[in-house]
Amino acid sequence: MVFDDRSPIYLQIAEQIKNDIVSGALAEDEQVMSTNQYAAFYRINPATAAKGFAQLVDDGILYKKRGIGMFVAPNARDLLRTGRRDSFFADVVDPMIREAKAIGIPLKDILHHVRSYGDA
Repeated sequence: MVFDDRSPIYLQIAEQIKNDIVSGALAEDEQVMSTNQYAAFYRINPATAAKGFAQLVDDGILYKKRGIGMFVAPNARDLLRTGRRDSFFADVVDPMIREAKAIGIPLKDILHHVRSYGDA
């Protein structure tokens, strides 16, 4: 993982862990690296890593087992996928439909185009 200047590093850490959960690279109840391991591996401040992990705990994506570590929450993948679906419609589909209407593309043409890709 390479960090960039788009957003704070702790948010990029949280996003990468979320991506790993959605993709299946991290499974439910699977232990994740500790904040110290994460910090050492990516050569970042442990407090920065801890802030990213804390956000995921607050969001119900990770949970702590006292004295053992952090784990992926049982419904984390479903929770993340639902959130991303909602964002996808709000951020991508809805604006696309508004633009299509503005430039005169009928909804049936959009549906035909989407169906030509088959099931995702």
